[in-house]
Formats: sequence, structure tokens, C-alpha cells
Amino acid sequence: MSDKTIDLRSDTVTQPTEAMRAAMMAAPLGDDVFGDDPSVNALQDKIAALLGKEAALFMPTGTQSNLCALMSHCQRGDEYIVGQIAHTYRWEGGGGAVLGSIQPQPLNNQPDGSLALADIEAAVKPDDPHFARSKLLCLENTVGGQVLTLDYQRAATELARRKGLSTHLDGARLFNAAVATGGDALANARTIADLYDSVSVCFSKGLGAPAGSALVGSAELIARARRIRKMAGGTMRQAGLLAAAASHALDHHVDRLAIDHANARQLAEGLAGLPGVSVVAPQTNIVFVDLAPGRDGNAAVKAAAERGVRFTGLYRLRFVTHLDVSADDIPRAVSILRDILQ
Repeated sequence: MSDKTIDLRSDTVTQPTEAMRAAMMAAPLGDDVFGDDPSVNALQDKIAALLGKEAALFMPTGTQSNLCALMSHCQRGDEYIVGQIAHTYRWEGGGGAVLGSIQPQPLNNQPDGSLALADIEAAVKPDDPHFARSKLLCLENTVGGQVLTLDYQRAATELARRKGLSTHLDGARLFNAAVATGGDALANARTIADLYDSVSVCFSKGLGAPAGSALVGSAELIARARRIRKMAGGTMRQAGLLAAAASHALDHHVDRLAIDHANARQLAEGLAGLPGVSVVAPQTNIVFVDLAPGRDGNAAVKAAAERGVRFTGLYRLRFVTHLDVSADDIPRAVSILRDILQ
């Protein structure tokens, strides 16, 4: 039996492929603070054109990309409407509030990950000194691995504009959503991005780059974001090494996300039917397994790790497939997990 560790904790754990490493080593470099790193500039032009926006800005992390978006759309005393389980609200250290003095207005996510249109409309504040100024609607796609439908995103962003709000998409896994939609993934990504004023995309998750995200939007918004990135310590010098990895990922790793989705479905099907275990059917590359009350998820995490399968969770277990998990790894993972979760 293989002694390879099957790491399902996140799609952020991927290692650069040999082809990606070669692209990184061959990348022409400059100083991006001076704006003359050709590999960074080429990546920014590529992702902006791909998503149909005027400009893009390369960032070290998705958290910083989202922060720069929030602070570019909103001023001190403004608020953004966001989901309770959204990454920008729950998993980014409260940066918008702490560093931008931007008040979040969290709403309950629906079972499909969306925010009810009626809830969005009700959350928009009147122009009154008692209230923070409602300025931005922030959605996420995928959210918890679930894909927001185009019809829903169109309705939500149209509602936001009628109410005078700007719109931002945390598209950390935008290309997973685009692949899951079916058909031409790059065209799907462009169609989704067209609905929003700004979009953040991550290269270090399913696309497999070692680091980096990009914010795309109008030239005016990206100019503001560039200043905020500097204040947040996000400027890098010979960043073309990372930009080349991201560019390689866009060229070679988008369509292969379908393999990760298929592996997630196989994993979910393999874990179905266990007593005291409820498997949430995955739409993309994230599988959630809910344990019955009294089941010790932490013990399951530790026991599986000792046998070479890593994942996260407590009462809800989370498994994420990615390019370093092969179809051959799934049966072994299922066998170990079924043995532990019986």
C-alpha cells in the first residue's frame, strides 16, 4: 500500500508542478514597485482581459485582494452587505472593519449559499446620519464549494445597482464555479465577472500556484487599490516568479479542475451510507461530512492523519480535492475514512 499522505485539508496545499517550476525559473523579472516587472505586468494584463475588466492588480494573498477591494469601494463609516459564512466576513480577521473602518452587515446565507434578495433589499440603509452608509454588496462564488447560479447573481447585482450599491465578488474559486457551470470555462468566468464591479481571484487554490491573487476592476478602482496595497504592505519586488506561476496556471490548470470535481464526487459517494454520518453532495471540489451529535470529529481527524489521510473539521468534516490528489488516491482515502467513521 502507498505511504503517500493524502492531504485533503485544502486546495492551498498544492505544490508547483515541474512545468510550473520551469515557467517560474524562466520568468523575466523586474521591480514591481517601480511597475517594471514584465511577468507581473503580463499576468495583470492577461487576467484583466480574460475577465473583461480594464485593469488588474497582483496581490500576495486573497485576503489582501479582498481587503483592497473593500477599502477601494468604501470609506470610513460605510458598510458592506455580506453573508454570515462569507470569507471576507468570517475568515479574514475582520480586516475591513479593523483596517478600513468599514462596517459589515452580515446576512444569513441560504442553504444554496446565496443571500435572499429580500434580505439584501431590507439591509440597505436609508440616507440618514443614524446609519452607516450602505455602499457595497459582496458575494462569494463558490461559497463553501457551492456554485451561485448566473440567474441569481444577475438578480442580486441588478438589485444592488438599483439601490446605489457597488458590487464585489470574492471569486477565490471562480474558476471552479466556471468549470462546474459546464461548457467553455473561460467564457463562463468572463460572464460571471461581467456582473460585478470588481472580482478577486486566487491562483494558489485549485489552480495550484504557490501564492498570489489578483483584483480586477476599472482602472480607477485599481489605482485606488494600488495605493491601499502599498499601505497594507503588499508590494513585492521581483514578484514575477510568482506571477509566472499564476500565468502558467491560467494557461494549463483551469479545465483540469473538472478532475478535482469528479474526485470529490467519488469521495462523497464512497463515504455515503455510514451510520451517524451525513454526506453533503459536492458541486465542485469540497466535500462536507456532518457527524451525528456525540461523534468526535477531532478524534477522527487525528486517527486518519496517523494513517496518512489529512482533513479538517470537528462536527462537520471538510475534504478538499486538488491537483495533488489523484483518482487513485480516492479509494485508499475512502477505505481509511470508512474504517475510522464506522
